[in-house]
Parts: sequence; structure tokens; C-alpha cells
Amino acid sequence: MIDLPNVFNGGFKGDLVESELRRAALKKDRMHQVPFSLEDWNPGELRRKIFEAMGGEPDHSLPLDMEITRTIDRGSYRILCLSYVSRPGVRVTGNLYVPAGEGPFPAVINMHGHWSQGRLAARVQMRGHILAQLGYVVLAVDAFGSGERSPEHGVYSYHGGVQGGSLFQIGESLMGFQVIDNMRGVDLLCSLPYVKKERIGACGASGGGNQTMWLAAMDERITAAVPVVSVGSFQSYVLCSNCMCELLPGGLEIANEAEVLSLVAPRAIMPVNGVLDDNAAFNPGETRRTVDEARRIFRAYGVPGNIRQMVTEEHHFFSSDVVKALVGWFDLHLKCMGDGEAAETLPDWTPLPEEEMMVYPRGKRPSDVISMPEYLKKRETELLEKAVFDRELLCDILALEDISVKETSRFSPKGIWERIGIEGSDGRLTPLLLHLPDDPEKEIVIVGTALSKLYLSGNPMIEALLSSGCGVAVVDLWGGGENNLRFSNDNDNYYSRSLMWLGKTLQGKWVEDFRMVEKFLKALLGKDVKIAAAGIRDSAIAAAFFAALRSEETDLHLMEPPLSFGYDPDGNGKYSQAVIIPRIFSCCDMPELLKRAGGEVSFYDLKGKK
Repeated sequence: MIDLPNVFNGGFKGDLVESELRRAALKKDRMHQVPFSLEDWNPGELRRKIFEAMGGEPDHSLPLDMEITRTIDRGSYRILCLSYVSRPGVRVTGNLYVPAGEGPFPAVINMHGHWSQGRLAARVQMRGHILAQLGYVVLAVDAFGSGERSPEHGVYSYHGGVQGGSLFQIGESLMGFQVIDNMRGVDLLCSLPYVKKERIGACGASGGGNQTMWLAAMDERITAAVPVVSVGSFQSYVLCSNCMCELLPGGLEIANEAEVLSLVAPRAIMPVNGVLDDNAAFNPGETRRTVDEARRIFRAYGVPGNIRQMVTEEHHFFSSDVVKALVGWFDLHLKCMGDGEAAETLPDWTPLPEEEMMVYPRGKRPSDVISMPEYLKKRETELLEKAVFDRELLCDILALEDISVKETSRFSPKGIWERIGIEGSDGRLTPLLLHLPDDPEKEIVIVGTALSKLYLSGNPMIEALLSSGCGVAVVDLWGGGENNLRFSNDNDNYYSRSLMWLGKTLQGKWVEDFRMVEKFLKALLGKDVKIAAAGIRDSAIAAAFFAALRSEETDLHLMEPPLSFGYDPDGNGKYSQAVIIPRIFSCCDMPELLKRAGGEVSFYDLKGKK
């Protein structure tokens, strides 16, 4: 078994990668500013850019086709179990809490956070039961992939990760899906005779708070909003563990979070944060900076009091004290009563069993309540039927830059390996292990990996390549191997999400590494050196991209690669979020890349060549 030594001393050097990301996020944040005057403010253009990045806008002319399956009588209010159409072929499941009487009543759309039961969770029901008793109509809906919209009805699951991120690959987004679902929920509220159409609020916590901010920003029918433990700054999202539903592709290219909050003006919004929240993205200090900047536009409209930050002594939680504050805020802005301060007491409430609140009996939802995997499969097929492979388009999708070799350093060899450090023109520091072939006519295989060398010693693919007499160049790809900071393969998830905020892709960074190593090898051995490419799991995709973009036919050696970019529920967990490439299905899928590479393709598993 051949060991693979580290190139650099001192272990992992991920601080170089992470400082690059933080610096890039800071620069992008500073390039956006909320203006001081309305003459310099163009909310319509900003909304247009955001909708485009989200992947589309709602069709308000589409019939809602509301279906009520059950009504629950609670005395002073009733609960309707219903569904409605948000886009062609997509139904949203929800509960509508309606006070007794004729109305019309103010209304609130109530959005759940990251708990798999969706709207059925007791903490979400709480707001519906309380607000309905206080004279508000409340609509609570399941976010796509959660609650009754989980892949298997009645078996709840998390909607984020690679599953939720796969929407990016078809040119859409989980955030955009939620915004459209919720805006169609506002359509539903406005269609009801007992709702005051000019008095609609929005609230939610965590991911639901994020939905609250975006809904209020994008839908001017929202009069007042309370996003809880969710508002911070887009800059702080970089390298934080946020959900795919909170990610706007290229978001930091478009705006900072203060500009998004400013879209709510002159309407009212009160972000709430907890000092004990362990997610740095929602640190009250980050929110204070964002709110203070957004207040410029509220002040320009003459309503500086319509944006207010509330800070609690809580963790990442929607407590009863926050509900009291929410009631006071909604009473002021939706009922035109009170001074906006927190209510002193709340009515009693009891959560109802999930089975009673469900729209459909467990396991018996209709086929038009489409799951996320079903929707992804349908859209992937539709897009691939029209896709035309184009290298220029692929370079744009990957956000590739031309990275040249700025400097190289050679260290003392270890075993069969030359140890080389390559500094790229963008400042990246890339470790390379090089074993040249005895026969100069043999090809050199660039093996890109994001794994630690500890995992690669004895790797059957690398062993097979060395045994065949090929030259082998093992490169730790951007953010991987010795470029890890935390010695964790979960870094790919942090880096992938962070780069997408910046309009970049992790696969693009990796392809740049392949290209930079190719330039180094050609400078070292001559332009006629034969190059092949190899990768393991996630990095096998980068090897395929690299090969498909070359003008020469290129052999590929791929260990356990995905056979498609499409979301595979059975393979969930096998690949990291590095596999997510926004808009890729407008260009190609893996089989097309392998064909474009033009050379022989060899597949490997843990036992060796297949």
C-alpha cells in the first residue's frame, strides 16, 4: 500500500480558504448601500433582480382551486384543512384559522421553520390558535418538502441539503418556491370575503422568519411582518450552517440584507433576535447593523418607527414573550389600535393532534400534491430535452476564472512522491503530489480530491493508476484535503453554500485547480504531455467538467461518481453539497460530459476497477 504524505507542514491550512471567503463577502457587502433619499431608491428593479435569482415569479391569474377537506370547530374559531394551487401541477397544504363572526378580519400568514412536521408542529399551531382567538384569520402552510409535502406522506423529512439544493440545478430555488407558495397564500387570503385585504401580516421563526422577511419584501400586500431569529446579514451567512431555503444564488452580487429589509418600507417590520442564539448569522449585532442601515429608507418615507428590532434573552426560539410582542405589533399595524407594545396576556391554547390537523389521511394524499423529488425529476427531464451543450455556457454556469501559476515551491520528496506547492494568481495555495512515469509517452493523470490524505492511502484507483505505469498528480482541491480547516468533509457543504452566495460554485473552483495543475505540468514537461483526469465521488464531477472543456480527447478515471446531477433519494448522503451546480440542466448532465471528454472512461469502486 502506497502512502500519500502531506505537502505542507503544520497540518491543515483551511484558514487561507476561509479568510478568502470572508474577505470576498465583506467586499460584496460594502459594495451595496441603502440610499438616503427616495430619488436614489429603485425597489422595482431590485425586486426584478431578486425574482430572477430566485427562479421565477408567481402567476396570480392561475386559479387557486382551493379544496377544503375538513373543518374543526373550536367554539370561538374554526380551523379549515385545505390545499390550493401555487403553480401549475403544484398544490400547497395548509390550515386556515377563522374567528367566529362575519368579519372582515385582519389576516396573518404564519410560516414554519426547520422542523419536519411543518405547519403541524405545536410551536406553529400556537400562533394560529392564539391569533384566531384575538380576531385574526391565520393561514399556516407547509413549505415545499416539509409536513404533508414531504417525499412520503406522513413520514416527515428535512427539505434542505442536497434535496433542496437540487432546485438550483433546474434554475429555481427553495427560497423562490416558498416565496411563490406564500404569495399565492396571500392571494387566497385576499379572495376570502371575511378578510381585510389591506390588513395582512406575516410571521415565522428561523426558516419561517426568513420566509417572513422575503415575503414582506417581495409582496407589497403584507402590511406588517415579524421575522424571528432569522434576520442578520448576508455577509454573516458565509461559512454559517444555513439551510438551502435561506440561500439566494448570487445574493451578495445583488444586494445586502439591509436593502432587502428596505423593500418593506413604508410598511412595518420588526425583526426579533435572541442573545443566546448559537447561529452567528443571526447575532443581534449583525441584525442591528442591518436594521440601522435599512432605517434610512423608512426615514425617507417619514416612518422611521415602522422598523424596530427586538432582542430577547432567548435561544433560537419563538417564546411566549415574542408572541406577546407580535400581538402588540399586529394590533397597531393591522387593527390600528394600541401603541405597538407587547400584549400583557395571551389566551390559553392547546395543540391538536397531527392526524386531526392533516389535510389528507396519512398516506393518502392525492397525486397532485407533488413531492420535491417528483417535481425535480419532471423538471430535469423537461430541461434536458431542450439542453444544448455549449462550452461557453458551461464556463459561465461554473463561474470559471483563468487562474495561472504564480509561483511554485518544491519540498523534499517522500517515498515515490515529489511534493510541490503551487500558488495561483488569485492567491490560492494548492498542494500537489507528483509521480512521473518512467515512459515519457505515458499520460499523467491529474487526480483531484477533496479528501484527507489519511483517507487516500491505499485508494484502489490511485494504486491501479500507479501500477499501470501512468504518471499521477494528486491535487488537494480548493477547500479540501490540506486546505481543510476543521478536518471535516462537511466543509464541502459550508464552502458550496458560501460560494453560491458570492455567485461562484465549488465545482468551478475545483475545475480551476485541474486547469492550473495542467498548466504547471505543461510548463514542466512540455505542451505535448498527455493529460488524463480522475476524481473520487464529488470530485469526479470536476474531473468530468475539466475533461469536457478541453480541446483534446481526455481519458477519465472516476471512482464512485454520480451518474447524473439529478437528485437521487437513494443516494442521499453519499455526496456533499459540492454536487450542486445552479442552472446545470440548461446545459448538460453527466452522460453528456463523459461523451464530450472523448477518451476512455474507467470506473472504480472500493474494490478496484469495474
